[in-house]
Amino acid sequence: MGELSLTLRLKIGRKGYIILPKAIREAVGIDEGDEVAVEVKDGILLKPIKRFDKEKLRIALREHLDRVKNLPDLIEPKPGELAEVYLEEEFEL
Repeated sequence: MGELSLTLRLKIGRKGYIILPKAIREAVGIDEGDEVAVEVKDGILLKPIKRFDKEKLRIALREHLDRVKNLPDLIEPKPGELAEVYLEEEFEL
């Protein structure tokens, strides 16, 4: 199996906050109060301080994708249609 890769577009909120979606936090074992390392090179990379099981993440993401695919009335977006949509909008206070 190839290396797991997932790219998300996240919006910076008030005071510089970034909300990591629940499925990602659960899959990599990040809980409230945990620390992440921030690496700045050609971009920004967040790494959990504690180790996580890549296979467990792969399985969790595949299960999530299967659940999403089985949603009734699922309409796939057209290319570029979601360019201005952010996952965090539903979490803004």
